[in-house]
Amino acid sequence: MDNWFTIDKIDENTYIISEYRHWEETHCYLLNGNIRSLLIDTGLGISNIYEEVLKLTDKPITAVATHTHWDHIGGHKYFPDFYAHADELDWLNGKFPLSIETIREMVIDRCDLPKGFCVNNYEFFQGIPTKVLRDHDIIDIGGREIEVLHTPGHSPGHMCFWEKSKGYLFTGDLVYKDTLFAYYPSTDPEAYLDSLEKVAALPVKEVFPAHHSLDIEPEILIRMREAFRNLKADGKLHHGSGTFGYGDWGVWL
Repeated sequence: MDNWFTIDKIDENTYIISEYRHWEETHCYLLNGNIRSLLIDTGLGISNIYEEVLKLTDKPITAVATHTHWDHIGGHKYFPDFYAHADELDWLNGKFPLSIETIREMVIDRCDLPKGFCVNNYEFFQGIPTKVLRDHDIIDIGGREIEVLHTPGHSPGHMCFWEKSKGYLFTGDLVYKDTLFAYYPSTDPEAYLDSLEKVAALPVKEVFPAHHSLDIEPEILIRMREAFRNLKADGKLHHGSGTFGYGDWGVWL
């Protein structure tokens, strides 16, 4: 596997599978239940994440993406049982707004590629989910219940995953330490604020982002919400208003 993935353990039944050799430093999360396992995001698809997951569970695996950008569904081809949000089904059926050439450029950008990887063979995953998710759906994996939170802003069907019993919030691209992207035509800055309001109200104990530093505390949810509130009050919460920095994070509008 050329040491592409880095594995970290959150608890006895929860793992982080990271891709630190790409600039996006994507994190995927494996949650093992008594009946099955849930894989939140499948990464860039540069190396085979399925081989890593098999080392960490012997249960049937369901994959779910926080959203259907290439760096979160790259390994979906290995998981025929996968869920997606209703608002992004068209992106899985030929209507993603970027070309495969543009996606391939982003895949290899600032990346220590493994030997034998050929970007010309890289494809953007397409498929039909086994289940279509909506806000507040519960995914029961046996002894663990994970709630789906529809949190648009970064993308139309973006989801966070909330495990109330543990206080775990898996935030995808809604919340991480670095520059948040809300400038693409498919993003919605106003919806982003609504989503931050939603997650900041939860009794979160641990935040697990999809990118960059894992040294992230729940208080960042409050700080981000307040910053977005202020941007709205100043009339700046819209596309084209610029990039705003807040120390350990920022947002590009």
